[in-house]
Amino acid sequence: MTNEVNHDNHDDGKDARREQQLRADALEYHRFPTRGKIEVVPTKPLSNQRDLSLAYSPGVAYACEEIAANPAAAAEYTSRANLVAVITNGTAVLGLGNIGPLASKPVMEGKGCLFKQFAGVDVFDIELAENDPDKLVDAIAMLEPTVGGINLEDIKAPECFYIEKKLRERMNIPVFHDDQHGTAIISSAALLNALKVANKRIGDIKLVASGAGAAAIACLDMMVGLGVRRENVYVTDSRGVIWQGREANMEANKARYAQDTDARTLADIVNGADVFLGCSTAGVLTGEMVKTMAERPVILALANPEPEIRPEVALAARPDCIIATGRSDYPNQVNNVLCFPYIFRGALDCGATRITEEMKQACVVAIAELAEAEVSETVAAAYAGQTLAFGPDYIIPKPFDQRLIAAIAPAVAKAAAESGVATTPIADLAAYRAQLEQQVYHTGLVMKPLFTAAKAAQKRVVYAEGDEERVLRAVQTIVDEGLAKPVLVGTADKVEKAIATAGLRLKRDTDFTLADPGSADATDHALALLNSGEADAVICGLRGSIDTHLEQVRATIGLAPGAEVMATMNALVLEKHTLFVTDTHVNDDPTAAELAAIARLAAEQVRHFGLEPKVALLSHSTAGSSERPSARKMRDARALLAHSAPELPVIGEVQGDVALAGGVVPGFTGEANVLVMPSLDAANIAFNLLKVTGGKGVTVGPVLLGAAKPVHVLGPGATVRRIVNMTAVAVSGAVR
Repeated sequence: MTNEVNHDNHDDGKDARREQQLRADALEYHRFPTRGKIEVVPTKPLSNQRDLSLAYSPGVAYACEEIAANPAAAAEYTSRANLVAVITNGTAVLGLGNIGPLASKPVMEGKGCLFKQFAGVDVFDIELAENDPDKLVDAIAMLEPTVGGINLEDIKAPECFYIEKKLRERMNIPVFHDDQHGTAIISSAALLNALKVANKRIGDIKLVASGAGAAAIACLDMMVGLGVRRENVYVTDSRGVIWQGREANMEANKARYAQDTDARTLADIVNGADVFLGCSTAGVLTGEMVKTMAERPVILALANPEPEIRPEVALAARPDCIIATGRSDYPNQVNNVLCFPYIFRGALDCGATRITEEMKQACVVAIAELAEAEVSETVAAAYAGQTLAFGPDYIIPKPFDQRLIAAIAPAVAKAAAESGVATTPIADLAAYRAQLEQQVYHTGLVMKPLFTAAKAAQKRVVYAEGDEERVLRAVQTIVDEGLAKPVLVGTADKVEKAIATAGLRLKRDTDFTLADPGSADATDHALALLNSGEADAVICGLRGSIDTHLEQVRATIGLAPGAEVMATMNALVLEKHTLFVTDTHVNDDPTAAELAAIARLAAEQVRHFGLEPKVALLSHSTAGSSERPSARKMRDARALLAHSAPELPVIGEVQGDVALAGGVVPGFTGEANVLVMPSLDAANIAFNLLKVTGGKGVTVGPVLLGAAKPVHVLGPGATVRRIVNMTAVAVSGAVR
């Protein structure tokens, strides 16, 4: 039986049920607790009459007068310089086709979320009910006073080429059609590095493309600009090879790649090709075709969600091939999120009037070079279990590589200045790069590295409350996402009944293992499985008091070698900060030595979130302004850390506002992200207040620190989402 047949031999019923569950989860995600995915939030206080007089009449008039006198002042007095319009007419949406502007709005909102999360760029999503290209150009061009850049999205070819060209001619701000240029930039970076691995010269290769839409043509134009010879490029579309003299389904952008050839099919032209570029549809490239390609062939199979050929099929046919796809479950994912947030970040920050070929090529080179760079400790921790060394399975960076913003945006800004389109060139690129690195702490993507590591590790996680509905709903997600191998503690009848009541698809011995505790306490049984090596991690504490479960952990698991104390840490994803607060549940009034130990444990855990820890020892005082015992305790903890962890960035004792101000304390760069509190009360109160007022429910924890094996006590209030998150945390602890 061939690989193709093996792969497609799915349990259709199970796939359908999983799709149904995914649909329900996605709709709930979009509907609750707030409809949609974005909102507009004021950046200034509006708490009294004085604020209102400054924000609106009469104070606003002064800002208007400044801008009227000098239009460039809009960048100082409005949000325009950090605002991009994501615009579509809904004619070519994802894999959904022409669904219209209204139905496309969830996609555009999602694009806005990515801009904000990855690069701090604000977005207005604008869906226009217009298919006439000239009317679209007129409507979009009118927005120039409103926004600093235009991201065209999901507009069908060939109209998208015309619309972008006309807008670039008319507008004095960056216009970027991501479906074209984003894909072109990432695939070109992949091509450059794949050719290095294959030891081939770009000017010598034969390149074959399947697809002649917006993305394919943009990819070819970019690759030709980087050195591929046009006479060595062959293209097919739905009508076959694009050859000189063909009249069917032709337009100007395709005609540029027409060849004088008798070949009429993909199989004809792929013979002897060094590179296959797929921007078409699933399955068009077969294993037999791959066998006819040149040695060490490069395959960029970018159709989504199903590529032109699956990597396992291509590798079975040609083990020497280097392959990239658009999928996250294979190496070398060509994902536009590697590019568009950062090219706009650089363009906006230097006041670029357009995005030039030089800026796009700078983006290509920056991405390609990042894949060759030595992986930092932080990035390696974020992708634990994966080999991130330049080679056939690593020719482009991971989409969540936190170095992307600091690599791409300065390169783009520099190229903008050199090509004469930067109205406010950045003089100190090193300082700009440092500023961008600081933005990593505000992304809100804190769990992604741990999810990636969990999927690779496939560890056995025991859930002590295996018949609890929240646990079972979380386990359904964990199974669907491949985060772990669940073990449920409970009796068969109770677990099966709870699964049926919840309407879940979980199957015993297929999706999970059952561990009947008999007469034993459920948490004791789970911990025994961990101690005996029958499991790799434990999640418990959804019933009963946290203190009771912690005592069980102390008695059964104990301290890790070298650990001086157990403690808990909670993560908070806020609008402008990702913070880690400790100790929220274990030590009532820790000593200075215990606080120093807790800080070291917390810093180690934060690194596994893919972030560099910066510790603040919080107090009511700053730098000796008080001699009260709690202030002296934090001061003493700082002295102990200076001796035991001199490499760790630490400030303290310090008040909370100073810790988050950034740049206030000499010798401490940026803002603190690990907040060590003087007492359990302070930590728990601060965490819960921030969770409600700023966290929007996005919290992780409590993460138990200092235990000999990975076990986490969540508490009765744990949500399904928190159980899923903590599973990834538990697995990350199991692989260390």
